[in-house]
Amino acid sequence: MGTTTLLGCCSFSWRCNQKIKPSDGHGNWISRARACCSDENISDDGLWKRRTALVCGVSLISSAVLGYSGGAGQGLAAVKQGLLAGRVPGLSEPDEQGWRTYHRPDEKSGGHGVGWSPIIPYSFSVPPQWEEVPVSIADLGGTEIDLRFANSKQGRLFVIVAPVLRFADNLGDDAKLELIGPPDKVISAFGPEVIGENVEGKVLSMDVSQHSGRTYYQFELEPPHVIITATAAGNRLYLFSVTANGLQWKRNYKDLKKIADSFRVV
Repeated sequence: MGTTTLLGCCSFSWRCNQKIKPSDGHGNWISRARACCSDENISDDGLWKRRTALVCGVSLISSAVLGYSGGAGQGLAAVKQGLLAGRVPGLSEPDEQGWRTYHRPDEKSGGHGVGWSPIIPYSFSVPPQWEEVPVSIADLGGTEIDLRFANSKQGRLFVIVAPVLRFADNLGDDAKLELIGPPDKVISAFGPEVIGENVEGKVLSMDVSQHSGRTYYQFELEPPHVIITATAAGNRLYLFSVTANGLQWKRNYKDLKKIADSFRVV
């Protein structure tokens, strides 16, 4: 990008006359590009002097990166706006055991900017050394994955937030998990989105609980080793999946179960 602008500067005069920065004491605007293209900065053989080319290139690249159209303030605002659409920090400070609580930031967009209405926040807790990792459209769950966390030695988790309209058109804007279906129906319908295959014969346990008036279903499957917690809020179904390989599962089951039990829509 910077190279194209640099070459274009001396090829097209209109680019060299862009007003970027006032450089004299009389309020006159002189662009960096124009200064670079002046005759005094060209050597006898018609080529740019090395220092001039270097300084000009750095100036143009800096302008492009900062989004120079109205000053550094606008450029920084554009950078901030770009951050809001992706990964926004949401972890608390560690407690006495080193566990941290993630609370979905209000500024965070949908998993891939699909244009959904605001998502009701959720929270969960993770042990030390668990960190957020990028969401990929190639992941199981596709564009409906809102968040992923992982620890290379313990396991990984992800959150699927799916519109309930995918499953029924009569649930309204305040869906209840009970209206979507009983536990066996929910895991049969949505389990494949989490593990990528039919769940028949893989469900080891099913549990139903209530927290702050909201119903949660929790399922433990094997193989693969995974705990899925499901609930509904607003017009969305939430699937919270905690998984690990066989060795990680054996060594860290207690912590993985604690992570799964901590999930709440708040």
